[in-house]
Amino acid sequence: MESYRDGRPLSDPSPSPAERLLALFDGHRLSPAQRRIAQYLLDHLPESALLSSVDLAVRAGVSQPSVTRFAVALGYPGYPALRAAMQPIVLGASGPADSRRNDVQTAVAAELRHLETLQQSLADPGAVLDLGRELAASAPLAVLGLRVSATLAHYFGYAAQRIHSDVRTLTTGGGLASDALLQARDAGGAWLLAFVLPRYPADAVRALRFARKIGLKTAVVTDVPFVPFAADADVLLPVGVGSRLVFDSYAAPMVLAAVLLQAMADADGARTRARLAAYEEIADEQGYYYG
Repeated sequence: MESYRDGRPLSDPSPSPAERLLALFDGHRLSPAQRRIAQYLLDHLPESALLSSVDLAVRAGVSQPSVTRFAVALGYPGYPALRAAMQPIVLGASGPADSRRNDVQTAVAAELRHLETLQQSLADPGAVLDLGRELAASAPLAVLGLRVSATLAHYFGYAAQRIHSDVRTLTTGGGLASDALLQARDAGGAWLLAFVLPRYPADAVRALRFARKIGLKTAVVTDVPFVPFAADADVLLPVGVGSRLVFDSYAAPMVLAAVLLQAMADADGARTRARLAAYEEIADEQGYYYG
């Protein structure tokens, strides 16, 4: 995946159609309705690039004038000109077999494309490895995820505790999150890793801003680089989220979480081995597992 520090890409993999489309959107100040249009286009490649402005408005849940304003915000005279620019970029995003897939297969195929994009972006893993070293050195390490993102935060926090001495997983917002972040900072912590996936909880964004205010650095896993809180991340880690089923699916964000855990483990191999060996000894003694 393409990661960003202070708004700048940290890697430059061979771009996928979705990444090339993102390049059209990136760097523009988009309204919430315009970001919804951009997200719909990205999540429904390649067919979204063939829609009329009226059809796109209906499917994205916005007004038709919002689609026109979206095109103008990107520097085009109107939506037809934007669509003409998009089509050569995205028409190669799927093959002829797409027409023979049912809706569930199409949803899974979209997830595979997200995973493929993530895989391609890790051709140069330097940014992720650097972040892994910084997260490993942050003691304590705060991990935040609210609402649907709490699942990813729990997974990351549970695994990270095996290889790190002090991981604090925060899944409650408001004052409780602020208190926990202050305690982490006062105990010597340097980083907050936050999972902020659609729909973006307002409390999560407030927690990001508070973390930076008190001097913590923030690494944020989200779905696209032009989220409205991108400026609140020291490192932004966008990775595709599936949206073709009634509930979003998170295959690629889960794999990215596992990659970050691997980077943390590799950052201090001796500590990782010692902690995992100690855990296995306790697990055997206490009979945690069968087999």
